[in-house]
Amino acid sequence: MAADWLEALRWTSDGLIPVIAQDAQTGVVLMLAWMNRESLQETAATGRAVYWSRSRRKLWRKGEESGHVQHVREIRLDCDNDVILLKVEQVGGIACHTGRRDCFFQKLENGAWTVTAPVLKDPADIYHAPS
Repeated sequence: MAADWLEALRWTSDGLIPVIAQDAQTGVVLMLAWMNRESLQETAATGRAVYWSRSRRKLWRKGEESGHVQHVREIRLDCDNDVILLKVEQVGGIACHTGRRDCFFQKLENGAWTVTAPVLKDPADIYHAPS
């Protein structure tokens, strides 16, 4: 049974809501992801970010493979009730699957995308293929 506070949200027709993860200390926007009711309820109950993976069509507990867990410090809702903001503590300092601090490392400069942030850890060292 859904919690009453979930009824205030404006979900997409797919039953999802976009979620921005922001570093609680620095204010840096780390990533954008999606949640369904179950992932948002689990996030609120556990204090650990849980998203809905649209590509895998299942819950995605951030850090379950990489160890780069997000501890949620605040959950906020925007003025239109259709975007969630998570203020998080990013374990390991890496939020992006590319091994960077955040997912917004490409900047439009002179009509081309320029990479503006270094890889902090090789993704091959973060994600291990099953043996």
